[in-house]
Amino acid sequence: MLDITLCRRDPDRIRRSAIRRGSDPSFVDEILRLDERYRFALTDLETRKAEKNRLSAEIAKASDRAATASSLRPQIAALDAEIASLDALAKSLAPDTPESPLRELLVQSPNLVDESTPDGADASANVVLRTWGTPRNFTFAPRPHWEIGEKLGVLDFERAAKLSGSRFAVLRGLGARLSRALAQFFLDRAAERGYVEIAPPYLVTQQTMWRTGQLTKFSDAMFADLDAGLYLIPTAEVPLTALHGDEILDGTSLPIRYAAYSSCFRKEAGAAGKDTRGLIRQHQFEKVELVRLERPEDSFAALEAMTADAAALLEELGLPYRVLSLCAGDLGFNAAKTYDLEVWLPSSNEYREISSCSDCTDFQARRSQIRWRRDAKARPELVHTLNGSGLAIGRTLLAVLENYQQEDGSVIVPEALRRYVGADRITAAE
Repeated sequence: MLDITLCRRDPDRIRRSAIRRGSDPSFVDEILRLDERYRFALTDLETRKAEKNRLSAEIAKASDRAATASSLRPQIAALDAEIASLDALAKSLAPDTPESPLRELLVQSPNLVDESTPDGADASANVVLRTWGTPRNFTFAPRPHWEIGEKLGVLDFERAAKLSGSRFAVLRGLGARLSRALAQFFLDRAAERGYVEIAPPYLVTQQTMWRTGQLTKFSDAMFADLDAGLYLIPTAEVPLTALHGDEILDGTSLPIRYAAYSSCFRKEAGAAGKDTRGLIRQHQFEKVELVRLERPEDSFAALEAMTADAAALLEELGLPYRVLSLCAGDLGFNAAKTYDLEVWLPSSNEYREISSCSDCTDFQARRSQIRWRRDAKARPELVHTLNGSGLAIGRTLLAVLENYQQEDGSVIVPEALRRYVGADRITAAE
């Protein structure tokens, strides 16, 4: 949610950000027009109240109060009517009134793009910052993960379709154990890096979804029971970020770092005809989410640290990856700056996203009213919120299957996972 004070103080900054995102900046003019109406209504309201107070004082000072009150009563009545009308108008336009058109514009407008975010209209302009690891040279044609998994008996898409339709998978035996191992491995490493594990609800209220900007970001992608007013979470970012809504935190408690393993639910499955097979895009998938609440001056350093936390997992698993800085036109609704981690998939000879780490600055915190005090006497300030995948379970599993596949069809289990899986190789016999 945009800051109305910033809109008044520096509207050009918001226009520049909208243009960098590839959006029409005319909404800024509409915000200013509605805000001007709101402030004029407040000014007129205060003028009428002052006039009524003046007349009331005149009555109090009069030698014949009854006569003076009788003569001024029509003016006071007219002022009362004007005050009631102006008060209703001001409330209907106020930036903190839920039904206000001004608030709706502030809510529907995306976060400001940080100056360090590269320019560009779409993903083709994303900037590769660094790569790690060398893709393996295979002595045979590498197979896609769905073929590997089905031949090993650890992935079953046919029976999943029988149960639930397309874009679902059943994991079996060591496939299920590998998925569980990845979750445990990610959570253990998060704990070592200071993240507190949370087990959140998977169903949340509409207000919780709204507070984290998801109804704008994923409005057409939700699984929901609207009669009950509950939504299945598209990511654990939602409950983790909203956990401290309407709270004022002690500055000594920051930073707050949370990690959560959860299932995630989304209807959207990407571009038509793309990623129709395998685990890349599923309606239900699992991941470990990382969320941080930070002091504003620390948030961009925290973004670097969070990205490094996610990257360290890929390095320990021995999976080649690269880090991209997303351009302005490819940023998500909530983000001011985003780094994507992309893992190497040998079957398609390309890197694919496995984690996205974003600094949302105070954008989500303004909706959720998550604030903190620098000291006991200080005014409350909004925290900065950050989120990132650490990592997506299904995509990591498929990356392991593809990068560690052997010519005989088996898959070597990365050393970091062997104590969790209880095996060093997945074979068809399992």
